[in-house]
Amino acid sequence: MKTLLIAIISIALSVAAQFSLKAGMSGDRVRTDLAHFYSLKTLFNVLTDQYVFGGFLLYGLGAMVWLGVLAKWEVSKAYPLVGLGFVFTVAIGFLVGENVTISRAIGVALICAGVFLVGRS
Repeated sequence: MKTLLIAIISIALSVAAQFSLKAGMSGDRVRTDLAHFYSLKTLFNVLTDQYVFGGFLLYGLGAMVWLGVLAKWEVSKAYPLVGLGFVFTVAIGFLVGENVTISRAIGVALICAGVFLVGRS
Protein backbone atom coordinates (compact mmCIF):
# COMPACT_ATOMS: atom_id res chain seq x y z
CA MET A 1 0.00 0.00 0.00
CA LYS A 2 2.86 2.37 0.77
CA THR A 3 4.25 1.95 -2.74
CA LEU A 4 0.85 2.73 -4.24
CA LEU A 5 0.73 5.98 -2.24
CA ILE A 6 4.22 6.89 -3.44
CA ALA A 7 3.11 6.21 -7.04
CA ILE A 8 0.04 8.43 -6.63
CA ILE A 9 2.17 11.23 -5.20
CA SER A 10 4.55 10.99 -8.16
CA ILE A 11 1.65 11.04 -10.62
CA ALA A 12 0.05 14.01 -8.83
CA LEU A 13 3.35 15.91 -9.08
CA SER A 14 3.43 15.23 -12.82
CA VAL A 15 -0.15 16.48 -13.20
CA ALA A 16 0.68 19.62 -11.22
CA ALA A 17 3.69 20.06 -13.51
CA GLN A 18 1.43 19.97 -16.58
CA PHE A 19 -0.84 22.68 -15.23
CA SER A 20 2.12 24.79 -14.17
CA LEU A 21 3.67 24.49 -17.64
CA LYS A 22 0.33 25.38 -19.22
CA ALA A 23 0.04 28.46 -17.00
CA GLY A 24 3.52 29.53 -17.99
CA MET A 25 3.05 28.95 -21.69
CA SER A 26 -0.27 30.82 -21.61
CA GLY A 27 1.17 33.81 -19.78
CA ASP A 28 1.48 37.18 -21.47
CA ARG A 29 5.28 37.37 -21.32
CA VAL A 30 5.84 33.95 -22.86
CA ARG A 31 3.14 34.42 -25.50
CA THR A 32 4.67 37.77 -26.45
CA ASP A 33 8.14 36.23 -26.69
CA LEU A 34 6.88 33.34 -28.80
CA ALA A 35 5.15 35.72 -31.21
CA HIS A 36 8.57 37.02 -32.27
CA PHE A 37 11.56 35.40 -33.87
CA TYR A 38 12.75 32.41 -31.85
CA SER A 39 16.16 33.06 -30.38
CA LEU A 40 18.26 32.18 -27.36
CA LYS A 41 16.64 35.12 -25.59
CA THR A 42 13.19 33.65 -26.29
CA LEU A 43 14.31 30.27 -24.97
CA PHE A 44 15.81 31.90 -21.89
CA ASN A 45 12.63 33.90 -21.22
CA VAL A 46 10.44 30.80 -21.57
CA LEU A 47 12.63 28.66 -19.34
CA THR A 48 12.89 31.34 -16.66
CA ASP A 49 9.16 31.98 -16.49
CA GLN A 50 8.17 31.11 -12.92
CA TYR A 51 5.44 28.68 -13.97
CA VAL A 52 7.49 26.96 -16.66
CA PHE A 53 10.45 26.67 -14.31
CA GLY A 54 8.16 25.45 -11.53
CA GLY A 55 6.65 22.88 -13.87
CA PHE A 56 10.08 21.47 -14.64
CA LEU A 57 10.90 21.37 -10.94
CA LEU A 58 7.67 19.48 -10.24
CA TYR A 59 8.49 16.99 -13.02
CA GLY A 60 11.94 16.47 -11.56
CA LEU A 61 10.56 15.93 -8.07
CA GLY A 62 7.94 13.54 -9.46
CA ALA A 63 10.68 11.56 -11.21
CA MET A 64 12.68 11.32 -7.99
CA VAL A 65 9.61 10.05 -6.13
CA TRP A 66 8.92 7.59 -8.97
CA LEU A 67 12.32 6.01 -8.36
CA GLY A 68 10.92 4.80 -5.04
CA VAL A 69 8.15 3.01 -6.91
CA LEU A 70 10.54 1.40 -9.37
CA ALA A 71 12.69 0.17 -6.48
CA LYS A 72 9.74 -1.88 -5.18
CA TRP A 73 7.63 -2.89 -8.20
CA GLU A 74 8.20 -4.32 -11.64
CA VAL A 75 8.00 -1.72 -14.39
CA SER A 76 5.16 -3.63 -16.06
CA LYS A 77 3.10 -3.19 -12.88
CA ALA A 78 4.17 0.36 -12.03
CA TYR A 79 4.07 2.12 -15.37
CA PRO A 80 0.40 1.53 -16.21
CA LEU A 81 -0.44 3.50 -13.06
CA VAL A 82 0.82 6.55 -14.89
CA GLY A 83 -2.52 6.29 -16.72
CA LEU A 84 -4.09 7.67 -13.55
CA GLY A 85 -2.49 10.95 -14.53
CA PHE A 86 -5.09 11.16 -17.31
CA VAL A 87 -7.86 10.88 -14.73
CA PHE A 88 -6.38 13.56 -12.50
CA THR A 89 -5.64 15.84 -15.44
CA VAL A 90 -9.13 15.59 -16.91
CA ALA A 91 -10.76 16.07 -13.50
CA ILE A 92 -8.69 19.15 -12.70
CA GLY A 93 -9.11 20.44 -16.24
CA PHE A 94 -12.87 20.18 -15.84
CA LEU A 95 -12.68 22.02 -12.50
CA VAL A 96 -10.73 24.88 -14.05
CA GLY A 97 -13.11 25.23 -16.98
CA GLU A 98 -11.52 23.18 -19.74
CA ASN A 99 -13.81 21.53 -22.28
CA VAL A 100 -14.20 17.88 -21.25
CA THR A 101 -16.29 16.02 -23.81
CA ILE A 102 -18.16 12.76 -23.34
CA SER A 103 -15.74 10.92 -25.62
CA ARG A 104 -12.80 12.19 -23.55
CA ALA A 105 -14.53 11.04 -20.35
CA ILE A 106 -15.20 7.59 -21.85
CA GLY A 107 -11.58 7.33 -22.94
CA VAL A 108 -10.43 8.12 -19.41
CA ALA A 109 -12.85 5.50 -18.03
CA LEU A 110 -11.31 2.91 -20.36
CA ILE A 111 -7.84 3.89 -19.17
CA CYS A 112 -9.04 3.43 -15.57
CA ALA A 113 -10.34 -0.03 -16.41
CA GLY A 114 -6.96 -0.94 -17.86
CA VAL A 115 -5.09 0.42 -14.85
CA PHE A 116 -7.40 -1.57 -12.57
CA LEU A 117 -6.78 -4.80 -14.48
CA VAL A 118 -3.02 -4.31 -14.47
CA GLY A 119 -3.05 -3.42 -10.78
CA ARG A 120 -4.82 -6.65 -9.92
CA SER A 121 -2.29 -8.77 -11.77
